Amino acid sequence: MKYLLMIYSNPRTWGHPIFLRTAEALELDDAGRAGLLADFEALLTEISDSGELVGAQALADPLTSRAVRVRDGERVVTDGPFVESKEQLAGYFVVDCATPERAEEIAARFPDARFAAVEVRPLMDGSAPDL
Repeated sequence: MKYLLMIYSNPRTWGHPIFLRTAEALELDDAGRAGLLADFEALLTEISDSGELVGAQALADPLTSRAVRVRDGERVVTDGPFVESKEQLAGYFVVDCATPERAEEIAARFPDARFAAVEVRPLMDGSAPDL
């Protein structure tokens, strides 16, 4: 089954990898930040080599986003994301795993999970059991 792993973060400045821009990572010494990056690269190598990585994409700064809603037949567009938390969606990975537990295991290994959250959500393929 495919899972969407959504990376949430609350960085001081926007840029990728986002986990290196969090307050917690900025408090680490160079070796600590290098360790986070090495963990991330090892995870990407592992899930690429295993065939579990389907795709991934970093997102641009939330300040560049627009929210579109239709109310009473009229389109209303506002600047920025509408999120009721400090964290912003920074990017996503799609993985194809044998079990939900494996998807959660992968999510827990992202450095971002140490500072904010990585949401795991199954992707629907449109079949009747999914709906």
